Amino acid sequence: MRPSRAAEPALARPLALLLAGLLAAVTALVAGCGSRLPEGAFETRPTANPSGGEPLRIGIITSATSPVGGEAFTGPRDGALAYFAALNARGGLDGRRIEVLTCDDGGSGVGNNACVHRLVDERKVFALVATTALDYAGAPRVSAAGVPDIGGQPLTPAYDTYPHLYGIYGSSAPRTGKAPGWNGVLYGGTEVYRWFKAHLGARTAAVVSYNQAASAAYARLIADGLRAEGYRVVDEQVDFVLPNFRAVAADLRAQKVDVVFDAMDTHGNARLCEAMQASGVRAAAKVTNVQNWASTVPHDYAGSPGCRSVLYATGSSRNYDDQNSPAVREFRDAMRRQGQRTLSQWQLEGWAAAMWFSDAAKSCLGEAGGPTRACVERYLNRAEPYTARGLLLPVRFEHLAEPPKFRDTCLSVARWRDGRGWVEQGDMNTNCATVPQLGYRP
Repeated sequence: MRPSRAAEPALARPLALLLAGLLAAVTALVAGCGSRLPEGAFETRPTANPSGGEPLRIGIITSATSPVGGEAFTGPRDGALAYFAALNARGGLDGRRIEVLTCDDGGSGVGNNACVHRLVDERKVFALVATTALDYAGAPRVSAAGVPDIGGQPLTPAYDTYPHLYGIYGSSAPRTGKAPGWNGVLYGGTEVYRWFKAHLGARTAAVVSYNQAASAAYARLIADGLRAEGYRVVDEQVDFVLPNFRAVAADLRAQKVDVVFDAMDTHGNARLCEAMQASGVRAAAKVTNVQNWASTVPHDYAGSPGCRSVLYATGSSRNYDDQNSPAVREFRDAMRRQGQRTLSQWQLEGWAAAMWFSDAAKSCLGEAGGPTRACVERYLNRAEPYTARGLLLPVRFEHLAEPPKFRDTCLSVARWRDGRGWVEQGDMNTNCATVPQLGYRP
């Protein structure tokens, strides 16, 4: 079955509930963190000018130094930078160099507004690409300025709220700027849960969360989707500050769970896996999301080889380890030329976002004066879905007046294998099902 549009997986868009809430909880423990734009946050990336003509200026906003930790959100930026470097090396857009300005907003709304001001108001960027902002407070200003924001990660509801913003997974929402989705309600499908039921025979699922508002809300959303697919759900919750994962693991073993989902960060995932291994939990799958779909698994899960062997990731883009794909090989070669030692799915999606902008701009080269924002947005809003040479499931922006009750959706699934990396579990264009769409408030 080939869908007319591949809706975003149920676990991806609601991830904003978890990330935003965990950020607030962590920030409360770090006095003053993220209150201003970090030093060195604004940077022009030098690129060769093939023709000497006027460059086309692009901005990338990233929560690179957020309290969530380190470089957790830099993948899309790095993938986009690699694409633009490769594009410039080939001569740019019809001989016109792409000049990239990056800005680290520190994971705060204040920092994000500062980045938007610098890039949009002061430096007059033509477009934003691969935005990855934990608190996209500047989104209304970007939209009001009519600046296309292309291929951003939906860590907030902004991409389902404002015109001129085009998230990497597409949107069906009206996007009038008044409220997210349909009167404040967003929708996600149950295709992830359907897949594990169909392919692994899973019937009992555990959902592990912190006793923290955003984590608990995200866990309830997962549990609702699982129950809609007929699972018996085992709810587990641990203390955010002093989690007792051994007690959780003991109950998972007693309940004989088939598959484990969670509403926690990477550190919590790793500690849960260690406890599961120590307790002899024999689950068929431990499911993570696109943010943790990376080559750092051996390091992140060093103490739990048993959990690594059943670790799955789901998303809406082609596995970055699928070297049978020419488009993936091109991405990997470019990342290697940029000196990237680790690879991730978010890097590939940032690469796809930059490709999306480039393809949109190329469609305008015949126009007088070169690319215009209006022309670029006509390409983004066209009826034909975008796939980034097969790297993305079909992306489209529909502006539906009413939310759909069911969707024909497809899913990218990969399983970690030591020595092999992430191994795709069937082709994402045929991992498809018609699933219900469940509403939630972000």
